[in-house]
Amino acid sequence: MTDSTSLVQTVTAESLTHLLQDAGYRVNRSEQNGSVQLLSASQGVGFSVRFGNPGPQAGEFVDYTLSCALRVQGELSADFVAGWNVAKRFARLTVQGGSFLVLEFDVIVAGGVSQSHVRAVTELWDHLLQEFLLFLRQYAQQTVASQQGAGSVAPQDHAVAVEEGSAQSAAVHDAA
Repeated sequence: MTDSTSLVQTVTAESLTHLLQDAGYRVNRSEQNGSVQLLSASQGVGFSVRFGNPGPQAGEFVDYTLSCALRVQGELSADFVAGWNVAKRFARLTVQGGSFLVLEFDVIVAGGVSQSHVRAVTELWDHLLQEFLLFLRQYAQQTVASQQGAGSVAPQDHAVAVEEGSAQSAAVHDAA
């Protein structure tokens, strides 16, 4: 990714590090299972950049995934994840390992995209993270309201909290 008129056909850890830093993010490079990934945060919520399919040169990739994993405590309704996935077009939400909500957004540069597109995708990711946190808060509030209506839960028994840093957690506490 050199100038704004050339098409981006591959990305590297270095090019995405610069892009994120230029957008105001702090970026740490790490290695997991032999693969390089970038770690950053938006609004105090950590996320990672995992590289996908390799490009023509070593260290180049034609796609990558922006990913945010939040540890969940308590039970989520069966339609919680489906509700997000039906309402949002660009990012998918899954439950992994029974206790992690994972929001992922795939970015493809194969075939060539503009640098502006790559920056816009980063901005979209930031907005999706904010909407995700709002979605979690609204779910917790609705759960509290419905259980209070049934007379079974006090307001302090439910909370949605996201811890800052690399180990985030979203807690939905059930007092059952």
